[in-house]
Amino acid sequence: MSHTLFWIAAACALTYLALTARPASLMRSAVKTASVALLALMVLVAGGPMLLVLALALCALGDWLLSRETEATFMAGVGAFAAGHLVYVALFLTHATSETGRLAEEWPLVAGLAVLGLVMASLLGPRAGDLRAPVLAYIPIILGMGLAALTLPQAGMLAWVLPAAAAFIASDMILATEKFLLPPGHPALRLTPYLVWPLYWGAQMGFALALT
Repeated sequence: MSHTLFWIAAACALTYLALTARPASLMRSAVKTASVALLALMVLVAGGPMLLVLALALCALGDWLLSRETEATFMAGVGAFAAGHLVYVALFLTHATSETGRLAEEWPLVAGLAVLGLVMASLLGPRAGDLRAPVLAYIPIILGMGLAALTLPQAGMLAWVLPAAAAFIASDMILATEKFLLPPGHPALRLTPYLVWPLYWGAQMGFALALT
């Protein structure tokens, strides 16, 4: 049954890719939410970690909220995704390697995440308006998820989870650029939805398959 759920989730993800640039609608929201909610159900049926089920479920809730495209649901969606990232942090740390100084060994990646966080905060802070506080709070949370992924064993999980974490971070950075940095009518706005969705859903799929 878990294989069937995966393929239905993948079909929903492909369907949403065709809908991603369209105006908000109940159908669009339902397809988007189902593509991740079904991954959570797949993990549950397969007997995967409950933290993974919870993280996927929170992100599915965030998908529904963001897809409604109002300021109130945007803030609630950011909160749902922030909670999902914190659960991912807890999940990764339960599988962390026992090696000491692991983050020190990965210092180029750690430094890169720190620089990325500072750059995004400096760009988004002045342009986020009333959403400045939640946007700035979200940045260290998602980068913390990336740092937690670096603590996983080099052989096995890290090979799958780290690219997924990088894709998740990239999708959020592109989404933030789309919402706060690009002016209305910018040509790039025709492309960003088709970049964000494959990166985001691919990340969720990678986490689900690597950790189940």
